[in-house]
Amino acid sequence: MSSTTNYILGVYDDEDEVLHAVGEVKAKGIKVEDVYSPFPIHGLDVAVGHERTRLPIAAFMFGTLGMICAFSLISYTMVFDWPMIIGGKDFFALPNWIPIAFEGTVLFTAFGLVSTFCISNDLWPGNKTLPLDIRTTDDKFVMAINLDKNKVSADDIKKALKESGAIEVNVK
Repeated sequence: MSSTTNYILGVYDDEDEVLHAVGEVKAKGIKVEDVYSPFPIHGLDVAVGHERTRLPIAAFMFGTLGMICAFSLISYTMVFDWPMIIGGKDFFALPNWIPIAFEGTVLFTAFGLVSTFCISNDLWPGNKTLPLDIRTTDDKFVMAINLDKNKVSADDIKKALKESGAIEVNVK
């Protein structure tokens, strides 16, 4: 989040309160930017309106790439580069290659998903992101509302946050 953007933060004590408050605030025509909490809250992503993640699609693609690379490496080394007859089997012994291909699939999927997750969430080494409210890492729940993306006035947003159960309302 950029430092030039203005946010109104509603601080809550309880996860149930913040989950119900998101619905109340959105019902008044206010767009909620995000909700920060010290632990995951079931159903909060749906309440805020986040899209479903596309990480499973990326996992499938990385797994497919891993399987193709593993089969390609095995077929090149065992059939073309250094063909050896092991136990009287053919050079192209597909059932023997399946465990190695599975391990390649898992390896590519794991490294690919970690890299994709870190890149998509700006989590690379040396990146400094400051939280909007430091208490979200301990025991508070913070609803962030971007003033630039809302047509509702700041006073009405503050009033809606107070009515929904916020213990304090801050402007950052």
